Amino acid sequence: MDFVALLLLFLILGALTFVHELGHFITAKKFGAYVYEFAIGMGPKIFGFKRNKKGDPTEYSLRALPIGGFCAIAGEVDENDGMDVKIEKDEYMCNKPIWQRCIILIAGVTMNFITGFVILFLMALIWGSTDSKSFIGQVEDGYPMKEAGVARGDRILKIDGQNAKTWDDITLLLSLKHEDTKYIFTIEKSDGRILDITVEPLIKKNENGEETRTFGFGPDTTKHYGLGASLKYAATKFTSIISSMFAIIYNIFAGRISLNSFSGPVGIYSIVGEASRTSVASVLYLAAYLSINLGFMNILPFPAFDGGRVLFLIIEGIRRKKMNPKIENAINGIGFAILMVLMIIVTIKDILKLF
Repeated sequence: MDFVALLLLFLILGALTFVHELGHFITAKKFGAYVYEFAIGMGPKIFGFKRNKKGDPTEYSLRALPIGGFCAIAGEVDENDGMDVKIEKDEYMCNKPIWQRCIILIAGVTMNFITGFVILFLMALIWGSTDSKSFIGQVEDGYPMKEAGVARGDRILKIDGQNAKTWDDITLLLSLKHEDTKYIFTIEKSDGRILDITVEPLIKKNENGEETRTFGFGPDTTKHYGLGASLKYAATKFTSIISSMFAIIYNIFAGRISLNSFSGPVGIYSIVGEASRTSVASVLYLAAYLSINLGFMNILPFPAFDGGRVLFLIIEGIRRKKMNPKIENAINGIGFAILMVLMIIVTIKDILKLF
């Protein structure tokens, strides 16, 4: 077992969950909601303390399992949250105005997005950055893209009709299920002409019988330095990652991405191990990607996610009437159960891959 990768996995997931929960905590406190506990880690409590400061009843604790954490806010759904603590009615989150509850819920996502952006910016500031846009920086002689007439400086606009504005988009679209052996690239030439070019990649099989498709092209690897270039890179890369996640959702429903493409904690452990053997920059990029991914997933309007709870608030605002807490809890419980089943399936799949 790679203990360095395991330690890094705990640190990354723990840190990302911490900043997520910190967003909920800060905004809950700001709006006067009662916070029972702010915990680092999950499982049995190792120790906890209170600041003994007037007006701050929150217990700050460290728990045994070094993954995740939580912020327990009074009345997240209704006043009957099972805690035997005397609380004023206006301290329950469920009694706050809808706009305040929305801000509390999306604050975790916001913190993850900010964290991802800051990491990308610092990486570019320290090590320099490359252009994330879909301009072609290199074309290899004797390979399909060169033979199809693609040249350095051309820009890929679409692949098989789907937008490819960045290299993240290109990487994703070329990794999808593809029944045909040919790909249609919509190319903007350096003189402004837009052409549809059909390319058939070279297909090779490795010793495990897995196919790899080679096109013979790549991005511009020229490094850019400075504050402006770093901000531009962070903004472009952040937008690119979000865009590719929307593309993933679209292609899941289109049937082009299977469950085998997803990774759980075990799969992420393997990726962290590979990144740790490459460079510090690779580990930081993975942390930034996971932070943005965590924020994106949490804002989706699915039960048990923050986005699902925001959706309930939007419905409440339209109806001008609170949702039935029993129905809301039941829907969130079903959503959580579905997520757990998917996580178990993906984890088993990841474990089998290791052998």
